Amino acid sequence: MFRLSNLLASVVEGKPARVLDGAIAIWNFTNRCNLSCLHCYSKADLHATDTLTTEDVMRTLPELKANGVKFLIFSGGEPLTRKDLFEIAAECKRLGIVTYLSTNGLYVKKGNAEKILDTFDYVGISIDGSPEVHDRFRGLKGAFAESMKAIELLNSYGKKKVGIRFTITKETYEDLAFIFELAEKRRIPKIYISHLVYSGRGLDNLKMDLTKSQRTEAVTYIIDKAFEYYRDGTEIEIVTGNMEPDALLFYRRFAVEYPEHAEEMLRRLKAWGGNSAGRKLLNIDSEGNVKPDPFFPFTIGNILNENFTDMWTRNPSPMLKRLREHPRTLSGVCATCEDIEICNGGSRSRAYAIYGDLWAEDPSCYLRDTQTVSE
Repeated sequence: MFRLSNLLASVVEGKPARVLDGAIAIWNFTNRCNLSCLHCYSKADLHATDTLTTEDVMRTLPELKANGVKFLIFSGGEPLTRKDLFEIAAECKRLGIVTYLSTNGLYVKKGNAEKILDTFDYVGISIDGSPEVHDRFRGLKGAFAESMKAIELLNSYGKKKVGIRFTITKETYEDLAFIFELAEKRRIPKIYISHLVYSGRGLDNLKMDLTKSQRTEAVTYIIDKAFEYYRDGTEIEIVTGNMEPDALLFYRRFAVEYPEHAEEMLRRLKAWGGNSAGRKLLNIDSEGNVKPDPFFPFTIGNILNENFTDMWTRNPSPMLKRLREHPRTLSGVCATCEDIEICNGGSRSRAYAIYGDLWAEDPSCYLRDTQTVSE
């Protein structure tokens, strides 16, 4: 993920950056969900049954900690459908692992709101545009209203740890401004904007992805808002995900606005290092499969029959070793791109989905002489 707001403020003000000291694990604890979202990479539905037991999870958590995982994102499906979720999160806290909850918010009620806030360090609730757009995208009439009730309920406790998660596609593109207006009016402290990755229903609905020109326009708008918020002192953090080239467009703007800090920003962007799948990012899906990211077409093992330390640290596969190269050796426009040290070639999952080659260029890169697949 690319933390625009934090980078902007920290560099201009000469403060240390928020550095990821360790790895992030995204764990899909269940494939059961009460919604049917068009872009869902796990194709979750309400009839799924949980494969992993509480014991399976608890046995693996110390292994994650021992291998440098500092942050654990609770995902799904809808993670709040698991009855042992709070028990799992409590064990993470005991181990010193920071916990994030990614939810649609429909199971957030007065009866569990305080417990959610006390348990998780951050809660991201999905909002994909205006009520009509959100409900169509999420497959349930009234979903927007229920998700907003959850956001307002949780933020009413004054802890400022609940934000919006927004996936930008052709379906939601026109509502990008609506999301920012919503955050401003409701004083929502964080907006996370995810680009589409071709996996699950996201692959089935490939035509939903933005064109190159749409993506450039959208990211330019996002960057404009980051600079606006910084100048005005608006306390809304902006983060983008699954599109590392955003950092390059951000840098171009930053170098114009703050040329005296451009060298330091460039240094920090290179230290950030772009796509970190298989290096500082991993995924465990609802079946126990371990992958370099949630969208990845291949697994590196399964926690039900393999030791996590063996697959992640002691005996990493050739694929995992190559993913950990920085910058990666890739083909296409990435082979000669001068900026690959910053973005690290973007998404390997998108490259494989389109070209059948993990080491091809990211087809969604909008800053080079390539077209996006849908253009």
